[in-house]
Amino acid sequence: MYTNILFPTDGGPVTSIVADHVGELAAEYDATVHVLSVADSRNRFDGPNAGVGSAVWNEAQQEQAEEAMTRAVEELPDGVEHTRQIQSGVPSAEIISYATDAEIDLIVMGTHGRTGVDHYLIGSIAERVVRKSPVPVLTVGTSADTATD
Repeated sequence: MYTNILFPTDGGPVTSIVADHVGELAAEYDATVHVLSVADSRNRFDGPNAGVGSAVWNEAQQEQAEEAMTRAVEELPDGVEHTRQIQSGVPSAEIISYATDAEIDLIVMGTHGRTGVDHYLIGSIAERVVRKSPVPVLTVGTSADTATD
C-alpha cells in the first residue's frame, strides 16, 4: 500500500513521536522513508531596520534544516530504509512538490498546535499540506497540541 513515505521535519519537539509512527508504517509496508527538511527562504526580518540580512537568514535556515534532518534520521528505528533531502523555499510548497516528484504514497508529519496570533502570523504548514496534498497526510501531535482555537 505504501512504498514511499515522506517524513517532513523541522526537528521540533514532535520529531521523535512522528519518527515512531513513520518507523512502524515503514516496517509494516516495507517502505522507504524520505526524510525532508526545508530551509525556509521567507525572511520575515529582512528589511532596512530589521538587522537580519538575507545571507545570514539563509545560512541560519540551512543550518537548522541540517540539524533537523540529523535529528529525524537518528530518531528513526534501526533498519528503516531512508533517504535524506534538504530543500530551500516555502516549507508547505516544497513538501507538496517533493511528494509529487518522488511519487510519495503517504506524508506523515508533526503539528505544533499553534493558536491565536502565532497561528495567524505564522500559519500552519501541516494545515496547508493537508489541504493541498495529492496523497494522504497523517498528522501527529502531542497532548499539548489539543488546545482549542
